[in-house]
Amino acid sequence: MADATAPVELLVCTTCRAGMPTDVEGPRPGTQLFDALNASDLPDNVTIKGVECFSNCDFGCSITIRGGDERWTYVYGNFTGEDDAELVADGVTKYAATTDGLVPWRERSTHFRKNCIARIPPLETK
Repeated sequence: MADATAPVELLVCTTCRAGMPTDVEGPRPGTQLFDALNASDLPDNVTIKGVECFSNCDFGCSITIRGGDERWTYVYGNFTGEDDAELVADGVTKYAATTDGLVPWRERSTHFRKNCIARIPPLETK
């Protein structure tokens, strides 16, 4: 049986523009979200990593939450940048508290319920 304190990775697309015009300078919304999450208070078992492009560009900033071989992995989209850091932190905190990655439907925020891009089964399926 999996351990709820097992490591969890939060991957944030840092190249995402989330509708930002290509001629605008400055940090991209994906990088802003990553930086805000890096500064937030996440559970001790959560590691945050910036990655390049999830190929989900038409659907805002995207994140992936995964946790070892026994948890489900999720890809979520439609985040807009640093303003969504608290929302993402809440979602990953709930995920990190599970042994299987399955946060009960009603405990998920509306954003997480409506913007799931993919749900990937654990490597070790039963």
